[in-house]
Amino acid sequence: MSTGSYFERIEEHRYKPTPHVSGAWDPDEMHFSPLGGLVVHALDRHLADRPASGLTLSRISFDILGRLALDECEIRIETIRPGRTIELLEAVALIGGRPVVRARAWLLADGDTTAVADGASDRLTPPDALDSWPLTSVWPGGYIASLDVRPLAPPRPGRTTAWISTDLDLVAGEPVGALASYVALVDTANGIAVRRPPTAWMFPNVDLTIHLHRRPEGRWTGLDTTVVFGPTGQGVTSTVLHDIAGAVGHAQQILTLRPQPS
Repeated sequence: MSTGSYFERIEEHRYKPTPHVSGAWDPDEMHFSPLGGLVVHALDRHLADRPASGLTLSRISFDILGRLALDECEIRIETIRPGRTIELLEAVALIGGRPVVRARAWLLADGDTTAVADGASDRLTPPDALDSWPLTSVWPGGYIASLDVRPLAPPRPGRTTAWISTDLDLVAGEPVGALASYVALVDTANGIAVRRPPTAWMFPNVDLTIHLHRRPEGRWTGLDTTVVFGPTGQGVTSTVLHDIAGAVGHAQQILTLRPQPS
């Protein structure tokens, strides 16, 4: 894999994408996955500038509002619902002054619930025991080329479980938290279990919602993914999220389905 980063900071709230961010549907657009991680990184920096609150980011929902041009972006953050035990933040990513992604993050109070923790999915086979799979055989783009993808079994239409990692930094020359690095790979889920070849059908997601019951750790993002295509032009990609220690939550993506132009 290449070395480098997905983004470079150019001002306090502005970032420049590198060619490693280029998309799978269009190389002149950003792949949403690293941009999603960048939004979480911006939220982390925003929270680090405040007194510690004892709150943990537990759900984040991204709405993709339009074309993600491979160009400089700005991220703005505001508090929608302040609180001591529950708080809602909103982050907006802008390209060319136009909002292209709107994200809302719920922060919930931390507490010791070890005694009742239960119900998570079993651990996945660790990535060190698995072989890499070239996702570039399915998708083009700089982002896809930057990944190390290790499926637990041969990928099937609509069903794949795989580990995803990268050697690239999210932002050049600055520390990035484990959650931002983890989220930066989650949107890949819609590309690992394709039901139809992307040369014949388009099925981009217009959102991504992540719910976490535990904070992920480590450099590997585990995706246990199922894709359903419905009969009226919509689909859903559903993923149980893992780190090396086990399941950490769930992700959902709504898809718009349409055949590629002849």
